[in-house]
Amino acid sequence: MSANETIVIADEDDGIRLDRWFKRHREGTPHALLARWSRSGLLTLDGRRADVSDRISAGQTLVTPLPPAPTEARPRRARAPLDAAAVAFAHSLVIHRDGSALVLDKPPGLATQGGTKTSEHVDGLLDALQFDAPMRPKLVHRLDKDTSGALLIARTPRAAAFFSKAFSNRSARKTYWAIITGVPSIEAGEINLPLAKQPGTGGEKMHVSEEAGQPSVTRYRVLDRAGNEAAWVELQPLTGRTHQLRVHMAAIGHPIVGDGKYGGKAAFLTGSISRKLHLHARRLRIDHPDGGKLDIAAELPDHFAASLAALGFDAALADTPDPGEVAAAVAPRALAKTKAKAHAKQVRKAKRGERRGRAEVKAARAGKAAKPAKAGKPGKSVKPATPGKTARPATPGKPAKAAKLTAKPSRPAKAPPRKPR
Repeated sequence: MSANETIVIADEDDGIRLDRWFKRHREGTPHALLARWSRSGLLTLDGRRADVSDRISAGQTLVTPLPPAPTEARPRRARAPLDAAAVAFAHSLVIHRDGSALVLDKPPGLATQGGTKTSEHVDGLLDALQFDAPMRPKLVHRLDKDTSGALLIARTPRAAAFFSKAFSNRSARKTYWAIITGVPSIEAGEINLPLAKQPGTGGEKMHVSEEAGQPSVTRYRVLDRAGNEAAWVELQPLTGRTHQLRVHMAAIGHPIVGDGKYGGKAAFLTGSISRKLHLHARRLRIDHPDGGKLDIAAELPDHFAASLAALGFDAALADTPDPGEVAAAVAPRALAKTKAKAHAKQVRKAKRGERRGRAEVKAARAGKAAKPAKAGKPGKSVKPATPGKTARPATPGKPAKAAKLTAKPSRPAKAPPRKPR
């Protein structure tokens, strides 16, 4: 029987997956071995069998078999050091920096992570973005290669777990700008179409599928329009499916300009409009692990800004608040005002009670006991005092006479007359 190890999950690991915990703290433990431990019940969290995909919480108790004796692991391929130009480029992308987070303005054409035939990516630049932090920063979400805009990076394991949880529970709010072909007949609404991986594409393409699709919801709002040719829209993904915004806009007949993958030839405009994808992660709002909120806006890339100008869109409209957000913000303020009024009323009542209490204390100190109020007889009014007549004061040193309680004896009831015999 193998020996077990008991570990209490630390705060910095709150919210991460169990397999990520092993990768972080028990490096070299094969994933297949973790899966086998899970299936056989050897991995437990707070006494319950744990799955490698479970998210763990700070304070939980993890019981795991001791890792096998280390063997000669394959040497990890060292990352090539970045040259001065790459370091300068990475630094130029930073639009926000604090102790827990970095936000980059990712340009279009730069992948977030590496892959087949992808050598240049944000993940490869993270060594240049460590700055004064004790460890290399970590990606917590991603943007498509051709999508530009705000990309959040965590600087500590605690921040990485915190931000990952915010994205998974959908409390993070992302706002995108896009230029689309045509103009939706409804200027603001929601697109609710389930999405699934399209068969035969190797998972590289998505499509709408009522049978196999996962729930996918996108909120949109038209900011401006160029006749019936094109529109500038604001998009908010309420779910996080792959290529969700691109598939949804193409599905309603208004593909994003430059998105030939989902819109085909209909996704391109003639004239001076760039053929690049016109999708930009404009704004990111998310709770900060150190308290408060992080609210960052990323400037438009050159091709997007040039297309706005060419189509005659008014950039000032970009700052127009969403009516839905305004209504949502007003409701809490009205509720807070009502609560404040109720609280003030309670304070006034309490002060009146204090004043009455002080008056009774003063009367007690002066030797005056407060007279209890007489209980009036029901249906009988109190007789008013005779004007100009005051009550006679009691003679000093002489006890006041007690009030006489007189009552006439009740007459006995008359006996009934005798009946003659």
